[in-house]
Amino acid sequence: MAAEQKQKLEQQLWNIANTLRGKMDADDFRDYILGFIFYKYLSTKMDLYANTILQPDGLTFSQVEGHPDEALLLEELKQLAIDKLGFFLEPSELFSELARRGNAGGKNNFILGDLAKVLTHIEQSTMGYESEEDFGNLFSDLDLTSHKLGKSENDKNELIVKVLTHLDEIDFDLENTDSDVLGDAYEYLIGQFASGAGKKAGEFYTPQQVSSVLAQLVTVGKDKLKSVYDPTCGSGSLLLRVAKEVKDVSEFYGQEMNPTTYNLCRMNMIMHDVHYKRFDIKNEDTLERPQHIDQRFEAIVANPPFSANWSASPLFMTDERFSAYGKLAPSSKADFAFVQHMVHQLDDNGTMAIVLPHGVLFRGGAEGHIRKYLIEDKNYLDAVIGLPANIFYGTSIPTCILVLKKTRQNPDDVLFIDASQHFDKVKTQNVLLEEHIAKIITTYKNRTPEDKYSHIANLTMIAENDYNLNIPRYVDTFEAEARIDINAIALEIKTLDQQIATTDKTIADFCAELNIVTPF
Repeated sequence: MAAEQKQKLEQQLWNIANTLRGKMDADDFRDYILGFIFYKYLSTKMDLYANTILQPDGLTFSQVEGHPDEALLLEELKQLAIDKLGFFLEPSELFSELARRGNAGGKNNFILGDLAKVLTHIEQSTMGYESEEDFGNLFSDLDLTSHKLGKSENDKNELIVKVLTHLDEIDFDLENTDSDVLGDAYEYLIGQFASGAGKKAGEFYTPQQVSSVLAQLVTVGKDKLKSVYDPTCGSGSLLLRVAKEVKDVSEFYGQEMNPTTYNLCRMNMIMHDVHYKRFDIKNEDTLERPQHIDQRFEAIVANPPFSANWSASPLFMTDERFSAYGKLAPSSKADFAFVQHMVHQLDDNGTMAIVLPHGVLFRGGAEGHIRKYLIEDKNYLDAVIGLPANIFYGTSIPTCILVLKKTRQNPDDVLFIDASQHFDKVKTQNVLLEEHIAKIITTYKNRTPEDKYSHIANLTMIAENDYNLNIPRYVDTFEAEARIDINAIALEIKTLDQQIATTDKTIADFCAELNIVTPF
């Protein structure tokens, strides 16, 4: 039933999102629709919580305004809500109330000004409290004055009222605390926007299939995690996916450079009912200005931008994340800089899994030097997994996953898995199905060698390959060509010649009967 409910909600939300399609480009209408859904979510949470608190007094939240003790009740509710929910809304500021006023009497009543004030007040309600950073500027991308919503103020208002009215008709079913249907539907919408965003999708979304592989890799043998961290967290899909693989994650940490995506990540966390006290997401450049540098994490996952530029400033040679290696990742390829950063933040009992372009496996120079240090000096590399090409939005290049641990159960070897040929094709995209993911994880758990799929290479073999990790050096995927029977082919050619001669004679006879020239 939950699956049907989820599918229905996803379709409803996507249909409403399409109300904005054609009015603006995908990035813009993504920000508006996700922002409005988030506003309704906060309103519903506030209403449910306030009604629970007021129930012993025989009151509902809607009855507070106009009550003789209105000021006292609102102040008490605010203090309780700020601690429990992290924010506060008054009854007149609830989503349902704005939608009702906008559509009262079947007319397009002007609510844009009130809506802007409400969104600002949500953020202001947290100022001076522990949740301030988690809710600050969350609605900064919802510009209600933008010409993209319409040419005139009435046009803008009409569109917004239409969207709010449709959203108001949907039951988010937040009373059902055992279900995360809304959170999953929100994630679905983010994925839908990513699938149509081309290259830009990589800035905020990791495909669920890849998230699933990474999440399962870092949770092998664990049903609880003290902490999970993503240094390039985007919309937070990877962090949330890790939480689905275990019974409990105590704390979520992430860093995201893009302000819009940073807002999306915080909304996504809250929409999945992750309490504001349990997540710490920062808006900064991870390599240049790390925000959690003194902390260590039990699980780390990342899908950083492939071969991104970074400063590679010589000053980083004194940075404890990089100094021990003796060399920095090239300024034009930050891949190993992200690896070094993650290794530094990995706890002694932790596991990290990072998606990278294949070049990290074999490129020389500084990258070869760093690769050798990680294997020979530290012995942190646990597995190398080759993924199919064309499974990420916006790029068709083949990618790989590096799994690293500071305390390895198999310190004498490295597991290589070549999953590059195990996928299904859906339209123009390659997709990992459940069976493909299960095969990767089972092979990693059991460290099972399999002909043309996986191989366990000892450290001596890797050293003999000069620490080149290119997967074909370890997993032989060579397919011998079928033997050719020359005599059979010669006989086949002879038979064809005879058939041609017979056909030519038949054609010549027809031509003679018709008294025309034979064409050969």
